[in-house]
Amino acid sequence: MSLITLISAIGNTNKQYPLIVRDCGIEVPTKIVLTYNQNKDESPDIAKLAARERFLDEYAVSAVWLGGIPLVDKIVNKFIRKKGFNPEVNLKLFKETKYQGIDLNIKNFEGKVSQTVIDELKKVKNNKALYEKLLAAKFGLSTTIPMLFMGVILPKLIFASSAQKIEKLKAKKQQKSAKVKIFDNPMDYIKDGKISFKGNMISQIANFSTVDKMAVTDGGYALGRVATARNKNEALDVGFKMLGMLFLNFVAPPYLAKFLDKMTYKLMGLNVALDPIILDDKKFIEAIKNNTLSLPENNTEKEIIEFLDKNPKSLFSQYAKQFYDVKYLENNIRDPRAWVNTEKLVQLKKEMEKFAKNAVKSGNIKSFAKKAKVAKSFNILTNIGLSSVLLAFALPKAQFAFRKLVTGSDLEPGLAGNKDKV
Repeated sequence: MSLITLISAIGNTNKQYPLIVRDCGIEVPTKIVLTYNQNKDESPDIAKLAARERFLDEYAVSAVWLGGIPLVDKIVNKFIRKKGFNPEVNLKLFKETKYQGIDLNIKNFEGKVSQTVIDELKKVKNNKALYEKLLAAKFGLSTTIPMLFMGVILPKLIFASSAQKIEKLKAKKQQKSAKVKIFDNPMDYIKDGKISFKGNMISQIANFSTVDKMAVTDGGYALGRVATARNKNEALDVGFKMLGMLFLNFVAPPYLAKFLDKMTYKLMGLNVALDPIILDDKKFIEAIKNNTLSLPENNTEKEIIEFLDKNPKSLFSQYAKQFYDVKYLENNIRDPRAWVNTEKLVQLKKEMEKFAKNAVKSGNIKSFAKKAKVAKSFNILTNIGLSSVLLAFALPKAQFAFRKLVTGSDLEPGLAGNKDKV
């Protein structure tokens, strides 16, 4: 994977990669350290317990959050296929327009694609109610299962583990033990806490998820955490944290990306709305130089659909395939089972057109593209860095301040009552 490809991946706010970088690489380790530091002055022992809980909680949640949804999807997809349906058929095709829809696609693509594809469309058309129920069940299972584990089961397991730890520490304290080890090796909890994340649960959290379902799951996870809190103060503390996480993970980054791109255009005159992979594409630059860049003439659904069908090998169509889920079959015929988001493609066309005009106007197309690529990459890294700092440092600090205001103490609300026991 090239550097530009990597930057492109972590800069795509519609995908899970920025979340992985922020969550596993920056946010979680920082939160563990901050949690320990926040509690250590009042009680070093509670600080170690709190850091231990944060370690188990954050990394177990990350595993479920990033892997639970796609695996459940995969399992349910197998069941749907056994029922004779192809889950790749998009339900939006029932919203017939003049240029795409299930009836229109059957009519326009019959004889052009394999009969299997047409039969799959007809199967869904003739059994719409059943297919809708199957997809609804797929959505429900793929979000509810991770939700329950992260929001209800996992905190109860960790609370039980901490309770056992506290009892052991209490017993050792009563025996006047000279030294107590609270924060074990990260894997010790499997033995001491009698918690195991193996088996069926862990087998369902192996792959990556989509951002939309992750957001839904995070909402349910937040509600579960508030409901399973050990006391009122912990519920308020967790609720504050979860609302902040939802905002900083799913709402803020896209707006921050747009803001950075607009500021770059105003300050430097560079169009950086396009993905860095496009800005780094020599074919794209050469097409601008030679005035051979082929784009839809207008911004209507008709023009977009027709262009995709007539020009599958064009740069526009290839970018639509790479970044906007436009699908083509092996014979370069557009997959009639998929829905085309023409609104996003209109935006892509406008940005490509705008960039080409400004690049030509600059007098040095290659230099203009290089500067835009560097600026876009900088914006992406700035977005990741800033949102990571907000998640990993600013949010915990705000949470600690909120906790102090509500409880009058720096200690973790769920553990504060055990201060004298350890």
